[in-house]
Amino acid sequence: MSPCITMNNKKNTLIALTGLFISAALLSSCGPDKKQQEEQAQTVAQVDAVETPTVVPVPVVKGKLSSTIAVPGELLPYQQVDLYAKVNSYVKKLMVDIGSQVHQGQLLATLEAPEINSQLAGAQSRIQQQQAIYFASKATYDRLVNTSKTPGTVSQNDLEQAEAKKNADFANVEAAKSAYKEVGASVAYLEIRAPFDGVVTARNVNLGAYVGPGGKGTDPLFVLQDQNRLRLVVSVPESYTGGLTNKDEVTFTVQALGTQKFTAKIQRLAGALDEKLRAERLEMDVYNKDKKLLPHMYADVNVPLPSRDSTIILPKTAVVTSTEKVFVIKLVDHKAQWVDVKKGIEANGQVEVSGNLKPGDQVVKQASDEIRDGSPVKY
Repeated sequence: MSPCITMNNKKNTLIALTGLFISAALLSSCGPDKKQQEEQAQTVAQVDAVETPTVVPVPVVKGKLSSTIAVPGELLPYQQVDLYAKVNSYVKKLMVDIGSQVHQGQLLATLEAPEINSQLAGAQSRIQQQQAIYFASKATYDRLVNTSKTPGTVSQNDLEQAEAKKNADFANVEAAKSAYKEVGASVAYLEIRAPFDGVVTARNVNLGAYVGPGGKGTDPLFVLQDQNRLRLVVSVPESYTGGLTNKDEVTFTVQALGTQKFTAKIQRLAGALDEKLRAERLEMDVYNKDKKLLPHMYADVNVPLPSRDSTIILPKTAVVTSTEKVFVIKLVDHKAQWVDVKKGIEANGQVEVSGNLKPGDQVVKQASDEIRDGSPVKY
């Protein structure tokens, strides 16, 4: 073998080994390191999670869901009346003041109107005047009747005219008596009496004040309230009115009495919605014998909502409320299917829904609009 050939072979081998080391170094510097591999794996996992998310299914079941709704209420007097003067007069005497407990028919104030006494005397005089005229015409008629018993002495026409005059005068007497009663009724109006048992909560007059019939902007003489029984008034929103009955009982608190709870039974339902509030008015009777509660106090009221049979109950997290719709995500063959629903009452983390669902269906427990309609899912 020639020495030149041997030297050439060694030279070629050295060059090949040098190239191999250089290529390995280049490949080592260009290939991904461990951190890059982890980031790539995480990215792949995130893409996979978005494209095929893993969800927790929950079965659709039917049942009952009872709850309460907290609404503001107001305590009103069971009865309240503003007392005005019926006739123009002056305050002569006051028997009560603010805070006075009064009974039905009790005299609260007396008024004075001298012209009414004059009118009463005039009406009495007119009665006497009409009675005198009537007695005269009756006497004339009676004489004509007696005279007519002798044939030819009195004509039938004169007799009928006398009878008509007597009847007309009698009618005038009755009219005068009615006028007297009318003036007498005005005298009764000079006494202001309580129409029911209650408390005087306002007095707007003093002795000698000129008073008259109430009108717009006119303050009443007295304001009388029945505080032994109060009306608790609330307005329940339209979506919660279905099934409310007067057999239900509410609980309420008032700020002045802290956490002390009161109960009251629903007595009256409006049966219609207020056009402005879109709510139904409910009234409860509250007996207030110890007078702890005051009229026009505000109350925080818990109204029981009716439970419905055969209602689909789902976790609140399973219902998605977006700007466009309310829906749940139904699981069909490992694919997501959006189903439009309507929500009912909510309680204890659950909610009533109605829609194209039936018992046995599976829905996503933690639903969101990121799980697109028709996308594959894992569970």
